[in-house]
Amino acid sequence: MNILLVEDEDAIAAPLAEGLRREGFDVERVATGTAALAAQLPDLVLLDLRLPDMDGTEVCQRLRARSEVPIIVVTAKGEEVDRVVGLELGADDYVVKPFGRQELVARVDVLLRRLRSGGEPDTYADARLSISFAQRAVRYDDREVSLTRLEYRLLSAFVRHPNQVLSHDQLRELVWGDTVATSRDEVKLYVGYLRRKLDPDAPGGTPIETVRGFGYRYKTPV
Repeated sequence: MNILLVEDEDAIAAPLAEGLRREGFDVERVATGTAALAAQLPDLVLLDLRLPDMDGTEVCQRLRARSEVPIIVVTAKGEEVDRVVGLELGADDYVVKPFGRQELVARVDVLLRRLRSGGEPDTYADARLSISFAQRAVRYDDREVSLTRLEYRLLSAFVRHPNQVLSHDQLRELVWGDTVATSRDEVKLYVGYLRRKLDPDAPGGTPIETVRGFGYRYKTPV
C-alpha cells in the first residue's frame, strides 16, 4: 500500500511517515503542491491544506479531476465550514491536527475497506430514479442530476436500503466511514443538498423522507 504524504513541516512529516511505515505502509513524502501533482499516483493521499506554493484545496481539486485516488485531508483548519469545503472539493475524509497516529491509521483502514467493499450492482432503477454505478450517472424524473462525491455516496446508501429507515449514525458509517467525527448537523446538511438536487418542487416531491426521532428513508415510488 503506497501513501503519498503531502506535508511541508518536517517536524510533523518525519514522525508521521515513520509511524505509517511501522504500520506496513510504503510512504513517499513531498513538501509542496507542485511535487504532489507531479508524483506518481499512490493508493492513498494524505494532504495538508497549508502548503508553501499553493493552497491544498487546489491540489485536492486537481488530483480529483484526474483520479479517484482516496484523499484524506490532514490540517489544522478544523471549522465545520473548512470540513465541508474540503469534502466538496473531493476529499474522502478530514483529520484535524493534532491527532494520534493510531486515529489516522484507523481512518486510513476504514476508508480503504469502504472503497474496496465492492458488491454494488451495475445499475439501480425505479419509476423516477436511475443510477449507473459504473459511470456514476444519475437521472431523476428523466433529468440528469449532477452530484458531488458525498451526495452520490449518500444517495447510494439510500438506494441500497430502499424503504428502510437509516439513522444518523448509520448514515455516518455508510457515507463518511465514522460515527464520531461527522456531526448530525453535517448529515442533515447533506441530506438537504441531495433533496434540492433531486428537486423537491417536482410533482411527486422528494423521495427522501424524514422519520422524526429516527432518521431518513428513501421511499421508492409505487
